[in-house]
Amino acid sequence: MTRGFYIGRFQPFHDGHDEMVARIAEAVDELVVGIGSADASHTVRNPFTAGERIMMLSRVLEHVDTRTYVVPIEDIERNSVWVSHVKSMSPDFDVAFSNNPLVVRLLEEAGIEVRQSEMYKRDDLKGSKIRRRMIAGEDWTHLVPAEVVSVVEEVDGVERLRAVASDDVGGED
Repeated sequence: MTRGFYIGRFQPFHDGHDEMVARIAEAVDELVVGIGSADASHTVRNPFTAGERIMMLSRVLEHVDTRTYVVPIEDIERNSVWVSHVKSMSPDFDVAFSNNPLVVRLLEEAGIEVRQSEMYKRDDLKGSKIRRRMIAGEDWTHLVPAEVVSVVEEVDGVERLRAVASDDVGGED
């Protein structure tokens, strides 16, 4: 049995993430999805709480045939021990999936196999672009799964994002 690991901030979980999950699910028997920056919320860069992102992912992953686990991973700001921190918060996994250069490097240095794949519609499917569309009142719902739209509406996420954006005089970090 092969268990894979995929991590992202998922602010919000979008169709590019959904495509990656589908690809990964075909390659593994079980999938652990790590919610990165789980301690961050209520900012332009990280508007949604870990709990809200767990709701997004849990609802989307109901349709995946592969057994999945969703785990929050708080930031620790110490790259040299990040992999051991991730492993302490997650079920064991055999292979990781990431295109983030730092994540790939840290996992490989820890002796973990990392598989990369081409990103799906990356020009359009970026969390920062989706959040900008939300703030500007532009359509964003076609870029995320319907379950994510439902969670964002349930938590009044667009209004929260607009409020924190109007408070953020220094811009997005």
